[in-house]
Amino acid sequence: MARQTVLLVNSNLMQPPVAPLALDYLAQAVEETGFRAEVLDLCFSPDYAGTIGERLAGDDVAAVAVTFRNIDDSSLVTSRSFLPQLKSIVDCLRAKTDAPLVLGGSGFSVMPEAVLGYCQVELGVWGEGEYSLPLLLQRIAGGDDFYDVPALVYRSGDGFGRNAPHYLDLGTLPVPHRTFVDNRRYFDEGGMNCLETKRGCPMECIYCVDPVCKGKKTRLRDPASVASEIEALLSQGVDHLHLCDSEFNIPLSHAEEVCSEIVSRGLGDRVRWYTYASPVPFSRDLASLMKRAGCVGINFGVDSGCDRILKTLGRDFTVDDLRSTAGICRETGLICMYDLLLGGPGETRESLKETVEAMKDIAPDRVGAALGVRVYLRTRLADMVHAEGPLSSNPNLHGVVGEDPDFAMPLFYVSRDLGEEPLQYLARLVGDDERFFLHNPEAGDQNYNYDDNMVLVNAIRKGYRGAFWDILRRLAEAPSSQGTT
Repeated sequence: MARQTVLLVNSNLMQPPVAPLALDYLAQAVEETGFRAEVLDLCFSPDYAGTIGERLAGDDVAAVAVTFRNIDDSSLVTSRSFLPQLKSIVDCLRAKTDAPLVLGGSGFSVMPEAVLGYCQVELGVWGEGEYSLPLLLQRIAGGDDFYDVPALVYRSGDGFGRNAPHYLDLGTLPVPHRTFVDNRRYFDEGGMNCLETKRGCPMECIYCVDPVCKGKKTRLRDPASVASEIEALLSQGVDHLHLCDSEFNIPLSHAEEVCSEIVSRGLGDRVRWYTYASPVPFSRDLASLMKRAGCVGINFGVDSGCDRILKTLGRDFTVDDLRSTAGICRETGLICMYDLLLGGPGETRESLKETVEAMKDIAPDRVGAALGVRVYLRTRLADMVHAEGPLSSNPNLHGVVGEDPDFAMPLFYVSRDLGEEPLQYLARLVGDDERFFLHNPEAGDQNYNYDDNMVLVNAIRKGYRGAFWDILRRLAEAPSSQGTT
């Protein structure tokens, strides 16, 4: 008897393209429970309506699962929501099939009820889907009740119900095959591919939804499995990777074990990789080990160069820590970028100036300067915003301001104490220092809004590989170069 087909749809159309890692993992889990998984990747289909119509002409699928990666572009300057695009894709799918439709993905998981309501969909799975989606599909296929499936979000009367998640023990999962997505094409057109070594984040940042979506307990993969996954990608010709953990070095011991396994297999000379990391804990020993394992660049989410603001944002490090970490990177030959999140509660023109001056003095290779902190539900920042009174009259809110209790449309916190024209003030502080990236399409090679960034698209076509921020760095430092490091 033929296996029933489950269609997994990638709705992320951003350029340069970012490989849908979750679908690669999810497809394997779906197949291991007896279904046939097929990925319909709309990223490479400008005419997605035509692509959907062609694939579903026979209407032979048992269910359709759509991943939604980003709610919006997280930029105060552009404030582009991806919800209208998602709804258009959902409408195209529903016009071609009566199969059950399920939404999921990292963007969906930030505000699942709001996304289901906007798209008029009945079912979704929030958080990781490798356990819950196959179980849901089995229940649907068998005609059984499915409303107790963990992590299910479903329409219930005039509202929605949401079930608690089932967090996987990542250490017991099989090695990902990475064969369901065209990873080589993503490498050729996106400059890199990605994988994860853990899930969950125990940190207390007031604005971040990672602990909400992935849990506060850090769950670790077997380092041997991570190394085997790297080997699987290398066999496909993919040798530039991004490790997309919330913070690679938390916990420190696991980061060391992953690097040691990569080194022991002789992969450090075959792969170049980037990652996110926290400025603490970070040591020369770890940096040296990461370097031997093939790491070339680290993006540190530092948020601010003012100790008072760091404390307000819930960070557990100081400006002195930032200085030490940048020094370690220079000594070990690791390229580093410091990402700033400016304008949050308590930010003033003086603290902003202090931050920019600190970055110029500390001198990481690049500094990402994003003004405006995106407000998300179920974060401490959202609680602070509600405590400040009605949204419509809150002088700290910018973007789509109104009575939107879900914060579904782009909404940013920009402290009123920054005064008039804070973006212009930031630009004056930065001046002509090319080490700073700005979230502004008018910034040319310094624009690090990655949504439809043609500077990056063209550079990758010319042969550049690696993290987007590092490609922009190399473009600025050697415009005619096509190097891959």
